Amino acid sequence: TVLILAVAYVQYKLIPRLRRVVKRVTASQVESAKYITQSIQALRLLHTFGTQEQTITGANQLLGKIEKQLKKRALVFYLPEPILDTLPMVALGILAGSAVLFEGGKATILPLLLTFLLALQRLSTRLKATSNTITKFADNSARMVRLETILDRRDKVFEHSGTEPFTRLREDIEFKSVSLSYTNDDDLALKNLTFTLPRHQVTALVGESGAGKSSIIDLFIGLYQPTAGHILVNGRPLANYRLENWRQQIGVVSQDTFIFNDSILENLRYGRPSASLDEVVEAAKAAQAHKFILALPDGYETVVGERGYRLSGGQRQRLALARALIKQPEILILDEATSALDSESEKLIQQALEQFQKERTVIVVAHRLSTIAEADQILVLERGEVVEQGTHKSLLHQGERYARYWKLQSSQVAV
Repeated sequence: TVLILAVAYVQYKLIPRLRRVVKRVTASQVESAKYITQSIQALRLLHTFGTQEQTITGANQLLGKIEKQLKKRALVFYLPEPILDTLPMVALGILAGSAVLFEGGKATILPLLLTFLLALQRLSTRLKATSNTITKFADNSARMVRLETILDRRDKVFEHSGTEPFTRLREDIEFKSVSLSYTNDDDLALKNLTFTLPRHQVTALVGESGAGKSSIIDLFIGLYQPTAGHILVNGRPLANYRLENWRQQIGVVSQDTFIFNDSILENLRYGRPSASLDEVVEAAKAAQAHKFILALPDGYETVVGERGYRLSGGQRQRLALARALIKQPEILILDEATSALDSESEKLIQQALEQFQKERTVIVVAHRLSTIAEADQILVLERGEVVEQGTHKSLLHQGERYARYWKLQSSQVAV
């Protein structure tokens, strides 16, 4: 009876504590799984904004927290067992001692043998449990190494090898005989491109799907390096500069917008965590997002759900635009940035961008030619080559591909 009461008391004291620890471990595991899953889904955004190190640090912190909690759980989980294992041995020891006393000091081998066998069995169980715990820690460690391998930029074909710091753009950007193959064979996505992106001017890229517009953006951001030729920045090959420095000066708004399952405020601060609330609001107003944000239940603190599913496509694009504006980049890339907006919102954003584009170098990828009619330069691409180049008026005057695109879209609008 005394043994049963002792066992019950130990369980009564430790089980509630174990439940609390397990609850915290489960919550942390869910949090880390969500974080890692989102990070993998947003790999392109991570590379575009240069936040790989920040993401890996965040994952390490979460997994470190889980490791500490697992150690605490192991302590609470395995602590009762040695105690409960010891109690029967103590009881057997008492019985064996009593037997010796009652037999007048003549001990038999049986009580000692039983005590030894029980202790051996308990020790074997503990060794197996310890081995399982070590295996689990090794398994978690292997997963973390795999995550770092995915996010790490070293030895990847799209990483720059340069060491020179990049601070600001002082000259025009030049593409010199640039070619690109994604498959390292003769199938070229870009073919011997030579053109200039004038500093503090707007350059538009136009062409059908597969013409090479996105490939130019990939090279410009640093996701890939040219198969042949060079991109010159301040008269130096782009590959000479540190990739993180270069990307700090670039803001990208793409058609495929990724929104984190977090508050709107944290989504907007993603590229610049130090931004003040006033700066966030100012950028949201410029992107025509402030009004709809205030209409949400919790305003800027509203959690938007996985990939922003609680928002419309147009609202997500406005947030992406505001996120890019908050960075105050010297170079702005708009890759179909207003494709999901209605005509009125698009017009308002175009007006806001006209102010923002002053003293900045802008690259615009667009299918709707009406959005790039005021561009300083338009490049018409076809099958990886520049087939026309000029302003909106000059290209219309030439009466070639651009003029046909314009006529086709104008007739569709008229209908």
